[in-house]
Amino acid sequence: MTRMLLKTLSRFRREEDGSASVEFVLYFTVLFMILSASVEIAYINLRHAMLERSVDLVTRDIRLNTGDVPTYEQIKQDICTQATIVDACEDNMRLEMVQIDPRNPVMLDPEADCQNASQEARPVRNFVAGTDNDIMLIRACMKYRTLMPTTRFGAQLNYDDEGYAQLIVTSAFVQEPR
Repeated sequence: MTRMLLKTLSRFRREEDGSASVEFVLYFTVLFMILSASVEIAYINLRHAMLERSVDLVTRDIRLNTGDVPTYEQIKQDICTQATIVDACEDNMRLEMVQIDPRNPVMLDPEADCQNASQEARPVRNFVAGTDNDIMLIRACMKYRTLMPTTRFGAQLNYDDEGYAQLIVTSAFVQEPR
């Protein structure tokens, strides 16, 4: 019995059929993981760039529109209109805007106040419309779902209890005189 088993095993060891498929499985797995991480990074960068661009465009409009003081809802809607690639923008974004005193600077809280669509609506933490020559700081925090949360890169992101990751964009501007 053992002689027959040894003969079968030695014949199996000598055969080279299927050796290419073993290499393919090993290499394909590694290449697929690299590809999926690259797609995830590219999509996060694209979302962040679009959000940052839209916040910059809206703050430019606020800065130059000297007769109109926009509301929180108007600014949020304008940002979401500009950021075309961001999903469920108005439901998953929170804004903070504060006036900064150059002689006694008090910055925003390091923890961004974010929310996602599944949470109850909370009041805005701080949103102050500026007056002439005020230094203003605006922060937009966007919650989003990753494409591939199980990849090695996706697993490194900070997720909340519902599985949302966050993007934070901050911009500063000076309110032009009216």
